[in-house]
Amino acid sequence: MKNFAYAFCLLSAIVTSAGRAADAPEPVTPAGRIDLFNGKDLSGWTVFLRGDTPAADTYSVSNGLLHCTGQPFGYVRTDKTFRDYKLTVEWRYVKVAEHADNSGVFVHVQLPDHVWPKCIENQGQNRHQGDLIFLGGSTYKGPAGPTKTPSRMQGQPNEKAVGEWNTYEVVCRGDTVKSYVNGRLLNQVEGCNISAGSIGVQSEGGEWELRKIYLEPLPPADP
Repeated sequence: MKNFAYAFCLLSAIVTSAGRAADAPEPVTPAGRIDLFNGKDLSGWTVFLRGDTPAADTYSVSNGLLHCTGQPFGYVRTDKTFRDYKLTVEWRYVKVAEHADNSGVFVHVQLPDHVWPKCIENQGQNRHQGDLIFLGGSTYKGPAGPTKTPSRMQGQPNEKAVGEWNTYEVVCRGDTVKSYVNGRLLNQVEGCNISAGSIGVQSEGGEWELRKIYLEPLPPADP
């Protein structure tokens, strides 16, 4: 009887788990342009912040722009998940100063939400855009095998002055990530252990504005 009960519980757990997996939506691969921000509100996004600060005190929308105060730490992420895409983000730091603190563009964000989730961060820190940071157990292929060591940009920073608009482009193809800042390829990694997930924009000290964030189908692969 005990063996039967154990077997029944085990079977129920397997069926329940399979049902949940079946209910989970498949990541979307863009067939055309997908605008993630509508310029009006945060429909389609979830805000997760450290502490109990109301989301609207950190992330707000006005005049067609998404504004972030940078405090407290956290992020806003898409409700949907995506894979195999080109992501474009047009944003700027608000304060015209030599240092504008920090932020980042997340790709392949995994649940559960917490600070910081498993994902790959395209560094948003002033003068460091182009670095790749591996959070929450994400890794890529290093010289000696999988590593979470940050991948620093190749060459000099290509950001505009604080207060001017910058364009971040991230190409995610399979287990590879390429990071472009204002049209210049600054970083690329392969062998990433995550290749799909939500897209997020970080609150980490820097006050910023975002005017566009959208996905497009992958460009042709390099020969």
